Amino acid sequence: MAAVKAAFPAGAHAAGPGPETAKARLGFIALTDSSPLIIAKERGFFAKHGLPDVEVVKQASWAATRDNLMLGSGGGGVDGAHILSPMPLQFTLGVQTGGKPLPMYVLARLNTNGQAISVGNDLKAVKVGLNAAGAKAKFAQLRASGNIAKVAMTFRGGTHDLWVRYWLAAAGINPDVDVSTIVIPPPQMVANLKAGTQDAFCVGEPWNGQTVNQRIGYTATTTSEIWMNHPEKALGMRADWVDRYPRAAQALTAAVLEAQMWCDKPANKAAMCSIVSGRQYINVPMGDILPRQQGVIDYGDGRKVTGSPHVMKFWADNASFPFKSHDLWFVTENIRWGVIGQGVNKQALVNKVNRADIWRAAAKSIGQSGPAGDSRGPERFFDGKVFDPANPGAYLASQPIKKLA
Repeated sequence: MAAVKAAFPAGAHAAGPGPETAKARLGFIALTDSSPLIIAKERGFFAKHGLPDVEVVKQASWAATRDNLMLGSGGGGVDGAHILSPMPLQFTLGVQTGGKPLPMYVLARLNTNGQAISVGNDLKAVKVGLNAAGAKAKFAQLRASGNIAKVAMTFRGGTHDLWVRYWLAAAGINPDVDVSTIVIPPPQMVANLKAGTQDAFCVGEPWNGQTVNQRIGYTATTTSEIWMNHPEKALGMRADWVDRYPRAAQALTAAVLEAQMWCDKPANKAAMCSIVSGRQYINVPMGDILPRQQGVIDYGDGRKVTGSPHVMKFWADNASFPFKSHDLWFVTENIRWGVIGQGVNKQALVNKVNRADIWRAAAKSIGQSGPAGDSRGPERFFDGKVFDPANPGAYLASQPIKKLA
């Protein structure tokens, strides 16, 4: 044993069945759907799975997350992140990374639902809600006067960009012509609406709840009213990290899955919000984050709902499973809006990035299982459109407003 210790000062752990490394650096944005990573750290799930040195590092914006992923932890950046689901697909192609591909994997979906579109109080008069038609004439007036409406989202081609574009286009508002879509980091959304520099925005919680609490604007619609149980954030990792440390990748995923299960228990909601609302994490009052986690939604325009089905899900209804059909929708919508070129092989890209196999192995290791297949089947949207993953071209053709590259 003395000879073994001399030969392997750090121990011979890497040669065994455990993780090849005990550490990883994971980025997160100050949003409620980063909770699984924060809870996995704070409640000891990473340590339980042999990864006691995982760091969960706050990022200033999604662009900063991208830049730090490009650096990797070896360059002072991060190995993976709480990330907008389309970003690993974009980066693998070299889109949004200066044309230099950054191969990535999606190991899990972190949540479904839990985002919203907020608008200024002036839009109450034209009853802007799930139906954005009331804003069409107002936005046209602003454009005619040379003061085009500004609609904020968080990253080009990211989930919030796609939700707000879908919402606008369904009302006949062209997001590339009738308004100006601008990028604002999530924690800055409320301040910008207050300052009058934007007319509407789409972001995750708790910033929509905070907008209402500060009486700066109101929630026009939750994103799950647009598409119920829609996929949102993901656990995205650099492919080279996963390929180098496959057992650690599975262990990391298992820890996150356990955290998701913990977060989704109603009895844990208050404790979860207490932890993630802290200064080092989201840094908001508990009152801005807890109610909507419990299905209590004050829209800010007179609508108040308790027991809402439009709650953020971390585990329930296969929220954690990375359906390949959902990544196919993200690629298709990125093509719709010119972020990704039409010539890309959509299914090949999804198969390269989506590691549902790692998710299934991680789930099995903790006594859980996922859905029978990697597709959730056809998806239906509030305006009657249907996305059939067996025929994404038909869905794209059905959309009258698009900007193909």
